[in-house]
Amino acid sequence: MRFVTCLHKLLIALPFFLAPACSRAANFDIVVLGAKGGLEDGNLSAYFIRPITSDKGVLCDAGTILHGLKEATRTGAFDTHTLTSKTLSPEGEILHDRVTAYLISHAHLDHIAGLVAVSPDDVPKPILALPSVNAVLAEHVFNWQVWPNMSDRGPTPRLGLYHYQDLEPGRAVPLPQTPLQVQAYPLNHGGVESTAFLLISGSDALLYLGDTGPDTPQHSDNLHHLWQAIAPLVHQKHLHAILMECSYDNSQPTSHLYGHLTPHWVQKELQDLQTVAGTRLQGLPVIITHVKPTLKRQEDPAARIFEELNATNVTGVHFIMAHQSLHLRL
Repeated sequence: MRFVTCLHKLLIALPFFLAPACSRAANFDIVVLGAKGGLEDGNLSAYFIRPITSDKGVLCDAGTILHGLKEATRTGAFDTHTLTSKTLSPEGEILHDRVTAYLISHAHLDHIAGLVAVSPDDVPKPILALPSVNAVLAEHVFNWQVWPNMSDRGPTPRLGLYHYQDLEPGRAVPLPQTPLQVQAYPLNHGGVESTAFLLISGSDALLYLGDTGPDTPQHSDNLHHLWQAIAPLVHQKHLHAILMECSYDNSQPTSHLYGHLTPHWVQKELQDLQTVAGTRLQGLPVIITHVKPTLKRQEDPAARIFEELNATNVTGVHFIMAHQSLHLRL
């Protein structure tokens, strides 16, 4: 246990980490602006992802933005970017010029709070999401009661800063100012519709999962359908990584998952993916997101989850614990 904790702290200390690829050279660049699943209001789900051929990318979820950008620039996660603005701070230039769109998995506060907070000083961008998610944002967030309507739907006046773009499940859509395309797949988050985003760059892909519970206890097949959709990419070794939530350790009862995963259920789902793909997942980077902090006097939840994941890692994937300012090239 002590070794695992030290290893976890070592990974957190590293500003840049090059994970072993499954079969190909790195094609995606990831900077974690926020990694936690609640409680830490300056460290909530937000992942800047771009192809290495471009300095522009998208944010997958937006729980923390400005503070995350400040921390990432302070630790050197954006050192590969040439920032030249004479009027904007580094984080301002990245927000305005490098983040070209938001992919929002669902409208829970720990996935949208940063977007809402920075909106008065943002520049026009699309919000790409499933129709149910955009509907919640339009009706319950940017509605002049919770926040001014910065969008192009909902109550008037509509300031039109953000354009809601509804995604059709499984249909590839180009992402603005980047060579990326995205496909959205519905997930079941305890009865709330969440989303998995498959980011495609040429023949290569990266998979980001928003919050999700496991199929079996939720009596759903969303994850199984997702695995079927990406199986060809896995089989052909074109999937570079999966970003996947694991909110609780294995002590959390299945009856109290609230639409989340534990190491036990992460392993079950990865085994299902391996079966569907018909090939070993050996070496596939799986970045673990959305670990829930605790206010209790006990061991770091992330260290415990990391240990439990590796103790039963029958698929041979390469687990990486997401943390704020982590920089990955995969």
